[in-house]
Amino acid sequence: MQLAKQWTLLLLTVFASVLMLVSTSSYAEEQKANTAAEKEMVQLAGADYWRDVKGGVEGTTTSKSPEHGVLISVPGQTWFILKEKWMSPAAAVAIFGSLMMVVLAYFFVGPLMLSKPRTGRRLNRWSRMDRALHWSMAFTFLTLAFSGLMLVYGKHFLKPFIPSDLWGLVIYTAKQYHNYIGPIFYILLIFMLLKWWRKSIFNKTDMQWFMKMGGMMGKHKGTHPSAGFSNGGEKIIYWLLIVVGAVAATSGVILDFPIFDQTRRDMEIANLVHMISALILICGFVFHIYIGLFGMEGALEGMVTGKVDETWAKEHHDLWYEEVKEQLEDAPVKGANKKDGVSNE
Repeated sequence: MQLAKQWTLLLLTVFASVLMLVSTSSYAEEQKANTAAEKEMVQLAGADYWRDVKGGVEGTTTSKSPEHGVLISVPGQTWFILKEKWMSPAAAVAIFGSLMMVVLAYFFVGPLMLSKPRTGRRLNRWSRMDRALHWSMAFTFLTLAFSGLMLVYGKHFLKPFIPSDLWGLVIYTAKQYHNYIGPIFYILLIFMLLKWWRKSIFNKTDMQWFMKMGGMMGKHKGTHPSAGFSNGGEKIIYWLLIVVGAVAATSGVILDFPIFDQTRRDMEIANLVHMISALILICGFVFHIYIGLFGMEGALEGMVTGKVDETWAKEHHDLWYEEVKEQLEDAPVKGANKKDGVSNE
């Protein structure tokens, strides 16, 4: 087991390093191609002409756009360098670093298991509307993240291995999907804000939950600190989604609808803000998905069925359990004793 952990860590580290090298080399190739293109333009039009253009000399055009006289946006080169040389490699390291952390957490810390057997009696925790909203947001966010990452990294990992026509179809589909589904993310975000903001207000109980690290690691692992309907970790994820998601959605709308007199500077800033906010969300939800799937026993059940076991409610949301325990209901469980109705699971 120890050897497997070491190999996992080594492979993830190598993979992240290769990704950085590929991104950096791709940027160098693009810079070389741009330099060659600039030399060709200088030869065709003359050095004096392009010197004037880069110096900001305006030409004559019938366009009425805010920058109708600007042929070449020289400051845009700063945006290009930030995006290709710094943001893309840094984002790759951050995403794979987050994945590496949850892998290490699984192997070295382990999932948080229930300390007592399940009773088989369950409580209603999430309504159908709650679950529909959650899974709609999950699907929208994950597909937007995938299509966005395809737009940024697809040219490194997919384009070299498939025909040009197929690559054109893939990247066009990713772009169109991202552009049209992005506003739906904004709408779902508003619904989530209206639906759950009252349950996500921080209080003193949350501070104690944070001090014990949610009972998930270190000397506090398995202690199950007190929590209401939402614990401190869930509230952080919620407000991360609302606040950073709003920034990502707003910057995305600016990029999606360039019809409000946005200048190229506005679009470049919006692009960088969109990338940073999307990166924060992706890294944050790597941990959220880990907790739901692997990090905590029973965490996913509530959002799938709408119900949670009595033991789970007592250990993870004891204050909420005390409020709603009168609503406990029996559920048929494998191995149950049909005479006395007691579950043996």
